[in-house]
Amino acid sequence: MNWITKIIKAGEKIKTAIHQRASKEDVAKSDWTSCCKGPILKKDLEENLFVCPDCNRHHRIKPKQRFDILFGKNNYQILKTPLPKDDPLGFVDSKPYKERLKIARKKTGLDCSMIVAVGSINNIKITTIASDFDFMGASIGAAEGEAFLFAAQNAIENKQPLLVIATGGGMKMQEGMVSLNQMARTTLAVNEVKAAGLPYIVLMADPVAGGITASYAMLGDIHIAEPGALIAFAGARVIRGTVKEELPEGFQKSEYVEKTGFIDLIVERKDLATKIGTLLSILLKQNSVISSEENETSEGSQSLTKAAS
Repeated sequence: MNWITKIIKAGEKIKTAIHQRASKEDVAKSDWTSCCKGPILKKDLEENLFVCPDCNRHHRIKPKQRFDILFGKNNYQILKTPLPKDDPLGFVDSKPYKERLKIARKKTGLDCSMIVAVGSINNIKITTIASDFDFMGASIGAAEGEAFLFAAQNAIENKQPLLVIATGGGMKMQEGMVSLNQMARTTLAVNEVKAAGLPYIVLMADPVAGGITASYAMLGDIHIAEPGALIAFAGARVIRGTVKEELPEGFQKSEYVEKTGFIDLIVERKDLATKIGTLLSILLKQNSVISSEENETSEGSQSLTKAAS
């Protein structure tokens, strides 16, 4: 290949990269997005809870959109969480870590990828954590660890169940062992919630991976997942290369993970509030059906006791 051919090919690559970047930016700013049948109005998708009406794909959504769906529009309180030192290691790759954080904060309007809120379902107040995938892939660092611990403490102090909407690409490599330490910290926090006799429910939304899967995402009393969510530790290509075998169809999707016993329920987004409310009512022994059955059992026992005497 001569130098002229190399220059031409390099120019084509640059054009393609610029076009792709412009296309993504244009789509982000436009009123349209895309799914199985091509363009779809964002407004129409939002009216269907960001679920495609044709293929039932559950699109990724923001934490506040999740809270709106679970608790009702703006019917919740966002809690301010502690924010530790931004860059404990002074990490630099293609750009400084501080610069990456600055870009993510500008893009999302958040201090870190996790938001903690308090709202009510079935008149049961719950503490909830949700993550924004647009904030560095919702990866976990010291700030997210502090947010998780803050949420757990709030749940314990106010005797509220803890609901975690788990999503993200794992731990932040830019924080090294500081990031990996959050796996242990969040696990200890979950244990404290359970020791207080409070339900801990995990909802897995696309995607859940790496250290998130290896820690708090798999410690729930009940594990729920949205349809089609990717739930994994290592990537499929890494696993395929390690075991030297073809993987089953749909491997690491929530439907497959449910079959293998890691997920208890797959629930569509429109049914999440109802299902979670029912589960919490049962776990907290506030379910009217259970109460009526207990009364019937008690009355039956009293009748048997009278008959025996």
